[in-house]
Order: sequence, then C-alpha cells, then structure tokens
Amino acid sequence: MSSKKSNVEVIKENSDYLRGPLADEMNNDDPFISKEAYQIMKFHGSYQQDDRDLRKGRNRHWMFMIRGRIPGGKISADQYITIDDLADTYGDNTIRVTTRQSFQLYGIIKNELKKTMQDLNKALITTVGACGDIVRNVMVTPAPDIDGRQAVVQEFANLLSDELAPASNAYHEIWLDGEKVYSGEEEVEPLYGKHYLPRKFKIGVALPGDNSVDLYTQDIGLVALFDDENNIVGFNVIIGGGMGMNHRREDTFPLLGKHLGYITAEKVLEVVKGIVSVQRDHGNREDRKQGRMKYLVNNWGVEKFKAELESRLGYELEPFRDMPDFDLDLYLGWKRQNDGNWFLGISIENGRINDDDNRKLKKALREIAENYGPEVRFTPNHNVLLTNIKEEDKDGIEFLLNSYGVVWGEDYPNLLKYSMACPAMPTCGLAITESERIFPEVIRELESVIAKLELQDEKLSVRMTGCPNGCARPYVADIGFVGQSLNKYSIFIGGDPSGTRLNKLFKELVPLEELVAEVLPLLEDYKINRLKSESFGDFWERTGTVHIEEAAA
Repeated sequence: MSSKKSNVEVIKENSDYLRGPLADEMNNDDPFISKEAYQIMKFHGSYQQDDRDLRKGRNRHWMFMIRGRIPGGKISADQYITIDDLADTYGDNTIRVTTRQSFQLYGIIKNELKKTMQDLNKALITTVGACGDIVRNVMVTPAPDIDGRQAVVQEFANLLSDELAPASNAYHEIWLDGEKVYSGEEEVEPLYGKHYLPRKFKIGVALPGDNSVDLYTQDIGLVALFDDENNIVGFNVIIGGGMGMNHRREDTFPLLGKHLGYITAEKVLEVVKGIVSVQRDHGNREDRKQGRMKYLVNNWGVEKFKAELESRLGYELEPFRDMPDFDLDLYLGWKRQNDGNWFLGISIENGRINDDDNRKLKKALREIAENYGPEVRFTPNHNVLLTNIKEEDKDGIEFLLNSYGVVWGEDYPNLLKYSMACPAMPTCGLAITESERIFPEVIRELESVIAKLELQDEKLSVRMTGCPNGCARPYVADIGFVGQSLNKYSIFIGGDPSGTRLNKLFKELVPLEELVAEVLPLLEDYKINRLKSESFGDFWERTGTVHIEEAAA
C-alpha cells in the first residue's frame, strides 16, 4: 500500500473498525453528522442527504437515506410489509427499488434513524455493507426456479454476502444497543483490515445466457455453469467492470469486465476473496477517482492480475469456458415456476413504489403482501417479482392491481420496460441535475417519436443519470442521457439491452428540452437503413461514429 493516502483512508484507519466518530455523534442533538462520521455511516448502510427542494438559504434540510443488504433482492411478504411500514412511519411514504436489487428509504431524520435500523433488524433485514468501501449487495439472476438452477445461484450469492460482510461489531453496538466486547486482543477484519477497500466493490452472479444483472459492469461477475442434469459444476469469472466516470477527467471512464478464467464451484469463495484481496492491497488509495478495481485491471492487464491472484491461491485458474450469448429478460407478466406455482413480474417506473392520483401502486403491493403472502424479489432493472403464487390466487391479485390502476406485466410499453433512471435531485448529494423526476417526460416524448416511426415494438434501452457516476448503468444502454451540468446532458449512443457493449459519446451539454430532438435523426436513419432484426445499438455499432455524425447533421 502506498504511504500516501486520501482523507477518506485516514478516516477509515482512525475509525476503530467503523465506530468513531459516528458512535459519539449519533448520541448528540444535532440534526446532522460531520463529514468524518458520514464516511463511516456509509458502511452502516446509510447516506446523509440534504433535500435541496426544502433547503432555506444556507440552512440545509438534513435527512438520511437507508439502503438494505439483501442478496438477490429476495425478501418475504412480512419483510416487505415491514419496509412498507417504515416508509410511512419514518420515511417519505415511498420505497425506491435500486438497480442492485435492494430498497432505499428516504427522508428519515437523525433521531429516528436508530429506531428504523432496529425495526429492520427485527424483521431480519440488515443494512451493514449496503454502502461504503466494501463488497456491496450481491446481485443474482432474479427469476424463481423455472428449471431448478436459480435456487443454486441464490445460495452462492447468500454465501458470498455472508462471508464478505464486515466482521466488526460496530453495527451491533451503534444501532442495536449492543455492548462493545473486549476479548483482550485487538479487533481485526480478517479480509478487509483497518482500511477496508479503496472503493466500493460490486459482485453479480448469473445464469448462462441471462444478463439481467449486467454482469460486465461488476467488479466480479460469476456465470454459473451446469451439467446436463442441471448440477452446478463451476463458474466463469469476469473481472474489472464498472460504470463511473468524471466529465472533467479523461483518465476516468466506464469499462466492461474482462474474462479471467473458470473455477470449480467449491473454489468460488476462495477465489472471490483472493480477487478482493488483490484489490485491497493494490487498488489506488491516493486518488478515489482511480480507486475502483476496473482501473487496476485496466492498468495491469488481465494476465498480470491473474498471475498475482494465482500466486495467492497456490494454483492456476482453468481457461474460460464456452457459454451461451447473453440476453436480457425482464421476467414481466405471469410465468410458471418449476414447483407448479406462479410468479408475476411488475414493471416499476424508475423503481419508485408510491401512490399518486392515477394509480395506488404502494397500496396494491401492500395488500397483495398481506392477503396472499408472496415472496418478493427486487430485480436489477428496479422491478418487482411476486413469487410462489398459487393458481387460485392469480385472479385476486390481478383484480387488486387493476382496481388500483396499476399497469402490470407485458401491458407496459417496450420503451418504459427497458428504461431506467437514478433518483438524483433533490436528495442525492452527487446529482448535478435532474433524472428520475423529469425522465417520464423525456420517455413520453420519445414514445411519441418512436410510435410515428413505427419502432414501438423494438427493444430499445434508454437510461438517464443525474451525474456521471452511472448508478442506472447508462453506458451500456442503446441511448444514455448523463447529467453534465444543470439541465444539460451528455448523450451516449450504441450500447445494447443485453449489457455486453459500451456505448459511445455522441454529444455533450445538450439542454434537457433538446434531448429527444437530438436523437430523432438517429432513430430516423435506423428506421431506413437497418438490417433485418438489427437493434438500434447494433446498427450504430456497425455503421460507426462517422455515420452517426452524418445522420445528425
């Protein structure tokens, strides 16, 4: 590790394994915490935020967001009801499904934060490790078993989530009123050490051919491989993906993961810990903009990284194995499970579960959870799957959704189904401009254009973020709108819905009201000159940057 360290590294080192100064500041009467405590708070699964809509002058409107750590987004009906209750009791009456298969609660004031954490814990939901420089929520192909394989990858995700959680007792002490236990020896983090990781670390586990977790955008992507009888045999390993960049720094950029090798199933935990340890020891701790593992892999190359990993493991990885091409399945509508029950996929626009004048989505999901008790799964495209539904309950669930005005299943327009936006304004401290709040207007305008071009049946992925950090993974979309300054965006063109190709910068600093007008000529050219069954992103990848410029001229 370099002798030079960023300020955040010093804060982590001096935190006594994620305690101070957070432990002391949670007991004072201030409505906020210090910058130092805030850095430690992230590890506990919460962000301090300032609602810029409610801010008065220089006086900030402090509140907190809580995020859960639930591998694969899988919770019981009772756990969902608890989350729903807390959104109303302490939050802003909404639940935000995240693009990492978790949930976020907003608007919690400081003196109610501990009670919220405790109520989640009583429901067996934790937030520790949902944020911070640590392995975050482990993602999994979300659909319930259709052929017996999903339960297997879910078990591996649970294992990784448990084994890669921080060992410190700080969370229990601060939020659950546990006493600090002194063993006579200094407390240690066997995997992370006192500095934890240089930056956040993301892992996704997928079934062959299913890239709903956007595997190539993860620090580690694991593709489970099975024999002819659906017994798991091992994993293909992909490393070094990541979305974030900075508009002002050319040395920051999104990257797709690279193929590392193949491992047998019994070695997965050892290999994943080994990869994490390489990033722990060699990741950049001086410059947080360069701290993600994608930069280490990019700078070293896969072979050097692999050699370092194998020296730690004491054995060589096997060559990467052949596997099917990836596609994206949103699992919307009714689908049969392998046990004879059903699951229902419901598209949640921008992941926001709330009620409004037109539809009562939050109330509908609450009543379904209470009356029918389905298992709930949050998906990587911030949708909801209601699972383990009996045949005789299908009509009642449909009636509830329809009576509350909820558009569900395959009834959603294609463009809406394949769109995503991050929360951004007014709560995200990193937001440069709007995203979730204005994205519906952009999509409606784009829908009108697409309908006139008779392209409404195409699978077109459109994603928007309020800053370049890429939480909605805009850099793999057919069209990505990325916040660059107030009400101005960069436009990226040419990714694909299956998440296997980065798009390319098309234009910068485009005003919000001109976004659709800027992509219209590209859509028109695609309509006229595409090949049969060619997607929008594939068309622009084939025809190239010069053709894009000519079409837009």
